[in-house]
Amino acid sequence: QVQLEESGGGWVQAGGSLRLSCAVPESIFSSYHMAWFRRAPGKEREYVAAISWETGGRYYASSVKGRCTISRDDAKNTVYLQMNSLKPEDTAVYYCAAASRWVGADPSAYEHWGQGTQVTVSS
Repeated sequence: QVQLEESGGGWVQAGGSLRLSCAVPESIFSSYHMAWFRRAPGKEREYVAAISWETGGRYYASSVKGRCTISRDDAKNTVYLQMNSLKPEDTAVYYCAAASRWVGADPSAYEHWGQGTQVTVSS
């Protein structure tokens, strides 16, 4: 069972920043595409960002583009989501996910998920 582990969530005031981390097992880190999703209370799971292990390409949802940066540290087998200029509507549980083939924003195609980390942004 592959287990991803998120951390870094918390409470922050609007305009603040957080950096989420996702620890990825070494067995899959070098060959899986990684993404972040989020689920706000009463809403569907929403794509946030993805990074390709093959090209290094980074892709973002329009709702976070310009405010968030996805990155990966190969030495630490960790994927990050740096979030700046946070808004109350960013409040959600954030999940990292891994896919063996490039699937972009389609959550159903991601094979492995973490348990999530809560981000709360107050106005």
